[in-house]
Amino acid sequence: MKENKQITIKGHSVKDWLGATRFWSFPVSAMPVVATTAFLAWKCYEINWLCAALALTGNVVFHAAGNLLSDWWDYRKGVDNEEAYAVPNLVFHYFKPQEYMAFSRILFIVGIVIGLVLTILSGWQLLVIGIIGCALAASYSFFKFRALGDIFVFVCFGILPVIGSSFVEVGLIDWSALVLSLPLGIFTVAVLHDNNTVDITTDKASGIRTLPMFIGEKPSVVLYLAYIVVPYIVVAVFTVFGMLPPASLLCFLSIGVACGNFRQAYGYFEKGRDAMLGLDQKTAKLHLIFSVLLSVGLLVSAIF
Repeated sequence: MKENKQITIKGHSVKDWLGATRFWSFPVSAMPVVATTAFLAWKCYEINWLCAALALTGNVVFHAAGNLLSDWWDYRKGVDNEEAYAVPNLVFHYFKPQEYMAFSRILFIVGIVIGLVLTILSGWQLLVIGIIGCALAASYSFFKFRALGDIFVFVCFGILPVIGSSFVEVGLIDWSALVLSLPLGIFTVAVLHDNNTVDITTDKASGIRTLPMFIGEKPSVVLYLAYIVVPYIVVAVFTVFGMLPPASLLCFLSIGVACGNFRQAYGYFEKGRDAMLGLDQKTAKLHLIFSVLLSVGLLVSAIF
């Protein structure tokens, strides 16, 4: 019988390194690019597919780098500890902090190189968007610890990817594509919001201040429930007013998954905060399904 061997890098397998990036969250950075591309196809633009692929790759790489930097910072500040619902790699010393920082720097460099290539291919204006994105990614913890994390995430994962993707793919910013920012951005905010709601007690002990701490535990759960419902309302309204094609309503096929998340979060009122455990990953999954269906609807409208 052959032994299974994993590829390792300095004592860690490739799977370990991939897990350190929290890859399950990548739909929140990848799907805004995909949906924007589908939207531009529906608007009958001629798309630069090479730039679309590079934009998708670069967005995910920056997201991975930001995740690593955020975890490193949370560990250093004591936000992630053995009492918190934390990513275990640093807390239980599976990775050294310097390994996280080194990997984050490498990914940021890769992302910057991709951004420079896109700038050459599309135009200097992309540098402005890229600089804003890099600055926000590097200062995420500053925003998060001051109850501004939700706003940060909405801008970085809702607005900037749509604007940037539009520019590199068709050479201009079609501001009407921002209709995608609201539903996709809200789902992304919901991922962070659940995580911060679960961590209220440990975050408070660490001396930081997140939005759930500011508004309270029960209102935070109610806000999460709203985050799950509002994207469907938004798409329906935009479709009625012709800002999205009727086929966009395909995203409503994901409503069963959304109901599962809603029921679990609503269980807070009986079970307490433990009911919110794992909803960050489940919300990322909902984001993926919703976004894929929305993108398919846009592509169907582009073809037919």
